Parts: sequence; structure tokens; C-alpha cells
Amino acid sequence: MFSATCVAPVNMALVKYWGKRNEELILPINDSVSMTLDANEMCAKTTISASESFKQNRMWLNGDVVPFEENARLMRCLEGVHRLALANGAHKFPLSWKVHIASYNNFPTAAGLASSAAGYACLVYTLARLYDLPLNEELTTIARQGSGSACRSLYGGFVHWQRGSASDGSDSIAVQLAPAEHWPNMHMLILVVNDARKKTGSTKGMQLGVKTSSLIQHRAKELVPQRVKDLMAAIDARDFDTFAEITMKESNQLHAICLDTYPPCVYMNDVSHAIANFVHDYNETMGALQAAYTFDAGPNACLYVLAENVPRLLAAIQLAFPNDSSQSVEYLKGIPVPPVEVKNGLRDAATGHVNAKNMLKYIIHTKIGAGPQQLSEEKSLLIDGYPLTK
Repeated sequence: MFSATCVAPVNMALVKYWGKRNEELILPINDSVSMTLDANEMCAKTTISASESFKQNRMWLNGDVVPFEENARLMRCLEGVHRLALANGAHKFPLSWKVHIASYNNFPTAAGLASSAAGYACLVYTLARLYDLPLNEELTTIARQGSGSACRSLYGGFVHWQRGSASDGSDSIAVQLAPAEHWPNMHMLILVVNDARKKTGSTKGMQLGVKTSSLIQHRAKELVPQRVKDLMAAIDARDFDTFAEITMKESNQLHAICLDTYPPCVYMNDVSHAIANFVHDYNETMGALQAAYTFDAGPNACLYVLAENVPRLLAAIQLAFPNDSSQSVEYLKGIPVPPVEVKNGLRDAATGHVNAKNMLKYIIHTKIGAGPQQLSEEKSLLIDGYPLTK
């Protein structure tokens, strides 16, 4: 039996991926840019074992059995890695051996927090380690066919998923723009409004958008190319003002397209809009862009903020969105935040935005992070090819 265990992080899009030009190969209608988060706070963890004794491919996700052979995306990933292994010729065992896979997310699945990106990135990266394959651009094309944005989670730091133009998708790849060390004080506060499974999945929302939105193609052709260039320049220069403005405009435009879809896809809720309004007023009170929100296909807010500004921003959030559990380790998760004195400026930023108690479920403090990592054998989720639980 041969095994590999790895973790892969979540990535959050700055310039958004929304819409495919090829559903089967998962080819996007526009480029996208993302930031990879630290796997210590949010990640998928996967163990894959291969053995001559296994009768069929099997998978367990968060302890539950997942149909394997009937899952086209899973099979595309496995077959894609097999093709690379065959060409590479370095694998230690026959490719005909079946695999058993166990995977866990340490954060909510299908709640608009990029769980599928982390999951499929972890699947492909762990398969690559199992078959002794290097991380390269070709591997990102395989992860893309599991979940589009998974290709971006194969790298740390800031990542550019290039749309490409080839009909076979061979040039629709992810490349690293800058490693995490380039902007190490880039942090994120994730305000979890609702961690339940969303009503309209991203795949369906994108399909409807491409079919019915009159805005989506204009955005892809006329707006995204320049925004990608401007954002890449902002990242290179560590220019938070430009970074923040582009990020928030991109988030707003994604949800405008969702509303322009027929029937509309509504991902943000009243609390989401309250957070967006709070951020704009907070920045105005501070006299500078110190926080930038982005919302993916869900109500949860991801706030980009430099490390030195985290304590003040968090204090203002807790004033504006009071919570009975605010001192609990289950409410404030992730990287510890030192307390800060609440001065008039912070009160001014929050006073006009004080909401009812307990509108947020919890907050995660994380930061920019590296890409997937292989773990030691004792971290395995499988024993003799079967899950530790269930």
C-alpha cells in the first residue's frame, strides 16, 4: 500500500471568476486573480492510499461516502493525473491499482467560502504526491477540471488564473504572481453570517448568468482585462489603496451580475449589505482605505486588512455587530488579536452601524499563506485504506 496526506488552502478571488465558456472542461469567460489563505485556519486535508487489494475506487468526504465512478469531476482529476504519471514514468506502483480517498474540510462546505477550491486542489496535489509528480502548470489544468478556482489553490500568495484561448483548455492555467512573503502583513477577517449550504450553487448560478445576464459578457471583455493589469501592478507595489478599490468594485460587480441573472441569484443578505456599508464608513472615518470587502457566492464577508490595522478594525466590528459570544474562542477563531483601546474615531465609525446582537455567527482571523503541503504519515486520515471515523 502507498499513501500520501496533504493539506490545501482556501483562496479568495479579488478579480472574480464567474461564468464558463466550456462547462465540461471548466474554461472561464475571463481571467481571475486571487489570494491564497493560510492553511492553519482554513484548509482541506486529504489522504489517498493505493493498493493492489482495493477492489474499487472509494471516497469519504467529512466522514460520509461519496459516489466515485459516477462523479465526472473526480474521475477527470484521477484520469488527468494518471496521464501525467504515465508520461512522467516515475510512479512506484501500477496505475491500475484502485485508490481510497478520505478528505475533510475544517470549515463549512458549500457556504460560499471556497470549499470546493480547497477540496479539489487538495485532491489533485495529493494524487500528484502519491504518483511522484511535480507541481507545474499542467497540474493546474487538471485541478481546474474538478473545480475551476481549485487551480488557484495550488499556489500560495497571489495567483493569476489565465483564461486562455485554446479550445482544449491547455492554456487555461494558474500561475503565481507573488509568494506570500511578498506582502506578509496582508491579513483577512472573515465574518461568517451564515455557514449553511447556499440555496443556489455556484455552478448553477454561473450557468444562469452566462445564459441570461446582459452585463456578464461586457464585464468579461471590456472591464476585467484592465482590472487584472491594475490589480497586478497594485500587488507588485503593495499599494493597498488601489488593491482595496479594485477588490470592492469587483465584489460589487459580481453581485450586480447575479441580480441581473434571470431569475436573479441572491447571495448577499441584509447583514452582508450592512457589513459593506460599515466598511465604507469605517474607511471614511479613518481617512484612508484600511479595509476592503469581498463576497463570493454567499453572504459571508471577507475583509482584507493589513496586520497593523487588524486590532482597530476588529474593535469597530465588535461595536457595530455586538455578539454575546464575543470573548469566546468559538466566536473569534484563528490568529489571536491583541485588544485595542476604543477611542472616539472607532466609536464614530461604528455608531451609525450598530446592529442587533448576534448577527454574526463567528469571525475567523487569517492571513496570506503558502500553497499545499504534504504531511507526515502519522497525519493520515486512513488506516489500512479506511477512514479513522465512520
